[in-house]
Amino acid sequence: MQSSSESPLLILASASPRRRDLLAQAGLSFSVIPASFDENSVSLLQCPERYVKTLAEGKAGDLSEKYPDHWIIGADTVVVIGDNILGKPGSKEEARSMLRRLSGQTHQVFTGYCICCKSTHRKFSEAVTTDVIFKRVTEKEIEWYIHTHEPFDKAGAYAIQGLGMFLVKRINGSYTNVVGLPVCEVIEFLIKEGVLSLPMPLPLPDTGQGQGRGQDAGAGKAGRGQGLHPIFDGGVNL
Repeated sequence: MQSSSESPLLILASASPRRRDLLAQAGLSFSVIPASFDENSVSLLQCPERYVKTLAEGKAGDLSEKYPDHWIIGADTVVVIGDNILGKPGSKEEARSMLRRLSGQTHQVFTGYCICCKSTHRKFSEAVTTDVIFKRVTEKEIEWYIHTHEPFDKAGAYAIQGLGMFLVKRINGSYTNVVGLPVCEVIEFLIKEGVLSLPMPLPLPDTGQGQGRGQDAGAGKAGRGQGLHPIFDGGVNL
């Protein structure tokens, strides 16, 4: 893949290590610049879909003013059970209360994301929902999990990709959405806009060691060469 100095670059407007890891695992090249958007300026008295979309649009819009030639990804995630939006717990008691509330119940995880590039006048946002079914959690399990300190920077007081995976019986919908970013939808849009390209597969090498063995070796190499690639090469230091 050749780099193009005229191609717009990709910026993740989030300090979340989980969103960063998801995009990195997908093979994207990007920079991380947390937005300075004031999340408290958005009212909680709206439906969860509108709430997370508004936050995502605010974060992406904040950076697009500073970097108009870049593609910006903003996102926000909340956990909802009944009519209550659960954010990040601020104390052990809040974490304890959230985990008790989620125990044995089905809740929803909403992630709103916004992708925009000001110079091309392109902007897209939506909210993705995943149903999450919790096991019945004992008080002993709750206390153990709280003392791992994992719940305290996670919406709903748990991390499905971390130690908190033992809490989840099953999900209905996107797993990465629960982690913090619906990667399938994000990549689908970036490909549609030409920000990402799909490289041609590498040919299988002729090892001369028999069909089965040669195919196994070649498949491993081809897999590393078939990941999604940005139309630009490398990140940008800003």
